[in-house]
Parts: sequence; structure tokens; C-alpha cells
Amino acid sequence: MRICDLPTPCYVVDEKKLEENLRILRGLEQETGCKVLLAQKAFSMFYEYPLIKAYISGTTASGLYEARLGHEEMGGETHIFSPAYKESDFEEITKICDHIIFNSFAQLLKYRERCPEGSIGIRVNPECSTQGEHALYDPCAPGSRLGVTKANFREDLLPLIDGIHFHTLCEQNADALARTLEAVEERFGAYLHQVKWLNMGGGHHITRPDYDRRLLRECICRVRETYDVEIYLEPGEAVALNAGYLVTEVLDIVDNGIQTLILDASAACHMPDVLEMPYRPPLRDAYEAGEQPYTYRLSSNTCLAGDVIGDYSFKHPVSVGDKLYFEDMAIYSMVKNNTFNGIPLPAIAVMDGEGSCRIVRTFGYEDFKGRLS
Repeated sequence: MRICDLPTPCYVVDEKKLEENLRILRGLEQETGCKVLLAQKAFSMFYEYPLIKAYISGTTASGLYEARLGHEEMGGETHIFSPAYKESDFEEITKICDHIIFNSFAQLLKYRERCPEGSIGIRVNPECSTQGEHALYDPCAPGSRLGVTKANFREDLLPLIDGIHFHTLCEQNADALARTLEAVEERFGAYLHQVKWLNMGGGHHITRPDYDRRLLRECICRVRETYDVEIYLEPGEAVALNAGYLVTEVLDIVDNGIQTLILDASAACHMPDVLEMPYRPPLRDAYEAGEQPYTYRLSSNTCLAGDVIGDYSFKHPVSVGDKLYFEDMAIYSMVKNNTFNGIPLPAIAVMDGEGSCRIVRTFGYEDFKGRLS
């Protein structure tokens, strides 16, 4: 079927675009010798893991369940970082993870003897903020709980670790990485000569059209040569950037001073970053409010008054029954959706290079009920 024939709401993963992104990431591995890992917190659609594993080196996880998913469905290397590990999870983590990264030396000392085979790392905080006003996504914000600062680094425990990890970026270009590396080397450079690997985390928008991949390659190669360490990158968004849609139908139009389209998709349920970030998601064939003759506010059929996606304008009037196509909906959508108000979860479909779609997962009442029983 074609995308216009899919039931709504429905996430659609564009396999052609996904593979284009993966080719870029494989090229980076080949050109620099680094290893690229899928950060599953952004994209965990394991249906596509057979495709992804043909291009990059493995996965990284934020906890046991993601680690299991990557280990079982992707293979390759399985890395994990958590601000703190639960006793009940740790034995299984040691069995399936190649790299275990600790957030503090207290956690390292607690668990070090229980993971004799895996490669052990410590996360550091270079105290170099590049996020601007987005403190919600800034691991280097004052008082951040994420990573060991220079003042708290235990040089006496350096022999216990194999690598150093930092993750400070969010949807950023290579210039932010270059600035961060300066801070990392200033505070922790002496230690890099004594470890085997450096993990530069995620937040690298490597597959974005304006991303400076030349500078990224220079950063990777310089650090590898200077410190003789293996380099890891953990992009999440870059793997599936611009490779997904959320198809929705207009259920009603309400005019209380503003013409509002009531959709069967919800910001709160199906794209929560719209409210958390906040941001205005791209919408096919739509424009900024007021740019075209017909402007509407897009909202949902939940009871939350603020469940508003944004204001958009169109060249032609929108009618009840029309379908709209939100773009860049593969990342941080399926992994964060929920059933607030009993709103159904969207189906999941894939679209091949010829535009043919097939549904790979649907959800119903039992998926809602099962979470609450």
C-alpha cells in the first residue's frame, strides 16, 4: 500500500533515507577507524536492526532492557551507561555488555570486581556547556549529576578503568565537539594517555546536510593519533534523522477565535518532545503561520488543553478527513510515546525505496490495559 492508504495514526520509517544515513556513518568508520554505535534511546525499532548492523559496529544502552535489545537483535558491540546500576540488573548486564561505563567512582568500586571480562569506563564531565538555553539537555549544566568533574576525579583509581566517556552534545555540529574536546583535553588529557579508548558520546548530527564532517574526521583522527586510543561515537538521531513520518487524520475543525484542527495524533502521547523541548515539528506541504492563506492550530483529541503541536499555514483549506504527514518522526517518538487518556499507540510501518508501505506492528486495547494491570 501507499503511505496515504495507511490507517492513522501511524509511524512510517523511510528505509531509503535510513540507509542513506547509514552509508554516511559507515563511511565515517572507514575513513577514521572509529566505531559508531546506535544510541537506542533515540531509535529502538529493532525491525530495522538487521539493516543497521550491516553498516555500524553495534549499540549503546541506558539500562538493562536496551542492552538486552541491542545484544539480542543487533549483535556487534554492546555498550551501556547508567547514572547508577541496580543490584538486581547487574549480573545480567555483565553477561551481555562489552563496555560498562560508570557515572561515579563509588559505582565503579561497588561493581568493579563483578565485571572482570567487560571493558570498564568512567564518564567525565568536562564542564563545557554548548547547549545555550536548553538546560534540560545539558549534561554540563551547573550541578549536573552526569559525569565526574576534574575536581572529583580519582587518579589513584585510573588503573581500574580502560576508557573515558563523555556525552555533552544535543543535535549539534562538529564545532561544538571541537570546543568540548579542548575542555576534555585540558582537564583529562593526562589520563587519556593511560587508557585504551575514548567514547565521545552522542548528540552529533552527523547526517544533517550542513554537518561539518570534515571537522569531525579531523577531531577523531587527531585524538586517535595524539593519545593512541580507540574512538567511539554514539549517535542516536543521526542514524534515523529525517527517516520517519507520523501520519494523522483530521477528525474535526473547531473555531473559537482560532481555527484548530483536531487530529488523531497527539503531541503529549506520540511526540512528547514537542512539549518538552519545545519545538515545532516539520509538516509536509505546510508553512509557518501566516505565510499562506489558510492558517490552523494543530491539536489532538486528548483532554490536555496544552496538547498543541503548533500553528501552520497551507495553500489550500484543510478539511475533515484529510491526512497530514509530520516529518522527522523516527527519532524520540516511538521510544517515548504513551497511552495517556487511553489514546491508542500509532501503528508502525516501513516504506521501501519505491514508496511501498507495509505495516509491521499494530496496537490495541490490550496494549493499553496491559500496562495498568
